[in-house]
Amino acid sequence: MLFGQIRLAREISLGLSNRKFQLIHDLVSKPDNQLKVSHLCKLAHVTRSGYYNWLSNMDSRNEHEQKDRADFSKILEAYKFKGYDKGIRGIHMRLLHLEKPVLMNLKKIRRLMVKYNLRCPIRKPNPYRQMVRALRTNKVAPNLLNREFKEHGPRKVLLTDITYIPLNDKYCYLSTILDSYTMQVLGYCLSDSLAIDFVLETVNMVLAKHGNEISSETIIHSDQGSHYTSYKFMQLVHDANLRQSMSRRGNCWDNAPQESFY
Repeated sequence: MLFGQIRLAREISLGLSNRKFQLIHDLVSKPDNQLKVSHLCKLAHVTRSGYYNWLSNMDSRNEHEQKDRADFSKILEAYKFKGYDKGIRGIHMRLLHLEKPVLMNLKKIRRLMVKYNLRCPIRKPNPYRQMVRALRTNKVAPNLLNREFKEHGPRKVLLTDITYIPLNDKYCYLSTILDSYTMQVLGYCLSDSLAIDFVLETVNMVLAKHGNEISSETIIHSDQGSHYTSYKFMQLVHDANLRQSMSRRGNCWDNAPQESFY
């Protein structure tokens, strides 16, 4: 860590010295200049030998600058590939997958991006992930259904889940409730957001249309998604006098008819 800080400080100081040497060179090169190099070096707090050393290395420095610009143009092309900005590792992988692969290590890519002020995008937090964290509770219902999809008759087992549908370069979300015995869609709701409201609306739709066919023995079965473990959903199920059941974690077969429907 200490060596890294020392190296960074040295690079900064060298960069400042180079700018001072360039300024001195610009002043000395003017036809009406009457200032001496030694006087300018003293004012800039740099050594005269350092200035002349910088001057003698100008050709190699220009050559190095041209090479850096050529490499940076490749970095910029990889950065903008497919129309979206990338980080250092994404640029590195894109350069390796060119028709003529370009081998450029991460340190060099980082150095050139800093030199030419090219910044990596900062990934914004996913609002839906934050919503899931806010909704999630530890209230997981037992698996009352136990894959008995056809044994209980109509309106005795309601299966529910959510899926997404690509639409106009975006996604919309579909919530459905199926009768496990008849495979009839009793209710559905489409939403452009993953907010819990559309899941609750699906349940309310089923209760409004088929409430007289549903009894206190009816099971509503889902996975362990954040919508179904939320307080609002559990309270709605409790108020409707339904029995809540959930699949085992990561086991899609416990809700197979609903998964097959999607």
